[in-house]
Amino acid sequence: MSAGAAPAQTRASENPAEAAVFVAGALETDLPESREDRVLALAGITLLADPVGALYWPDEKLLVVADLHLEKGSAFAARGVFLPPYDTATTLARLARLITTYAPRLIIALGDSFHDGGGPFRMTAADSAILSALQRGRDWVWIAGNHDPDLPEGVGGHRANALALGPLTFRHEPSFDSCDGEIAGHLHPLARVARRGRAIGRRCFASDGRRLVMPAFGAYAGGLNVRDRAFMSLFGTLTFTAHMLGERRLFAFRAENCLPD
Repeated sequence: MSAGAAPAQTRASENPAEAAVFVAGALETDLPESREDRVLALAGITLLADPVGALYWPDEKLLVVADLHLEKGSAFAARGVFLPPYDTATTLARLARLITTYAPRLIIALGDSFHDGGGPFRMTAADSAILSALQRGRDWVWIAGNHDPDLPEGVGGHRANALALGPLTFRHEPSFDSCDGEIAGHLHPLARVARRGRAIGRRCFASDGRRLVMPAFGAYAGGLNVRDRAFMSLFGTLTFTAHMLGERRLFAFRAENCLPD
């Protein structure tokens, strides 16, 4: 772990935010809003984790989101499982608010941006227009995912299997090889904790200071418990930190202190 990541691990075990009360799916706390809990260090780079589930690299004006799973609702409907058909609009609206906040010059979507290869063709005209508007005036890179390995030209932007910028490497599936500076998605990390007789699961960033796994951003994307063996295999230990998404801030817990399913 890099020296810059050590304070996050300390907060994971001693952070007074662990005394928060969990009510109706929200993290309630009397602590003032602060950006300190949102700062993550990776390979010597300072990143800002947004509670919505995105990552911002201020020096590069770069915004990263993972696993949008656009058109998941319509994919389910095609199989006879009917869900409210608003997931794409909801996900794009959340992304639009982030773009307004950070005004990035580059957006990287870390794969599984569409739930399947037909997703781009099932988008409504209104949603397609919104996506085009979000791309206007900035670079946009679609990293190939296992759900959408071959995106059509009509979705705009550039396509890549992975992207290296400085000491950081962006890809969809975490690598089991050398991982320093790797930012990936795919696993949809989720942490469960209990306080005052209540338990709640929230999406989270999972990081040991060397590598980072992003939470899924899509409205209908599920989550995989950080206590799952997939994370143990990846990090080699449960001492990595789960940075749980709150309403306005992040809450850091050591994975070993989180609840299994």
